[in-house]
Amino acid sequence: MQINSRLLANTLNEGAMAAGVVLNDNQQTRLLAYLELLTKWNRVYNLTAIRDPYQMLVQHLLDSLAILPHLSRCAPSNLLDVGSGGGLPGVVLAIAQPAWKVTLNDIVHKKTAFLQQAKVTLALPNVAVVTGRVESLQPGVEVERPFDIILSRAFAKLADFVSLARHLLAPGGSIWAMKGTQPATEIEALPADAKVVNMIELAVPFLDAKRHLVQIKLGA
Repeated sequence: MQINSRLLANTLNEGAMAAGVVLNDNQQTRLLAYLELLTKWNRVYNLTAIRDPYQMLVQHLLDSLAILPHLSRCAPSNLLDVGSGGGLPGVVLAIAQPAWKVTLNDIVHKKTAFLQQAKVTLALPNVAVVTGRVESLQPGVEVERPFDIILSRAFAKLADFVSLARHLLAPGGSIWAMKGTQPATEIEALPADAKVVNMIELAVPFLDAKRHLVQIKLGA
């Protein structure tokens, strides 16, 4: 498939600005290199059902960048991306926010092999890759410490996500889920001590589809 590099670069630049994200030249170059790497590996490892590079940029990279201004308000230093798959949104966030420590987690070895390759190829010292079920990860063992933000994109229903990952949340931290339509039924099924404190309707540049970001806090 012929890739129009100028179209991709222009779309990334315009989309990031529309999402309220400022990227320097190095970050834009790394994001496009990540897209190229994802496209290449996807031919063999089926990391995403989307094959067209332009659609991958819009539906994956810009979709991930759209949440960045909202996460930034929490000033996180340590973030866990659960069910990261091909590195979404974790790799994108790590490139856009080099001061954040981003841990990418997946249970599928071929996916974490790709994530490790992305870490090396893109020179991302702020990224760690962990293979295994999130419910089995323990601070001080598989991961360094609890996380300010635990995040997922199309990983599980909200109640399951909270149940599986809550032991890894630092005091005062929050759990964030990227969803399509507003997940009213999933919210009703949350445990009693899990409260939705923010429901954000996202406008992903160049994408005509419903997107929501759900922030959950734990407490009595």
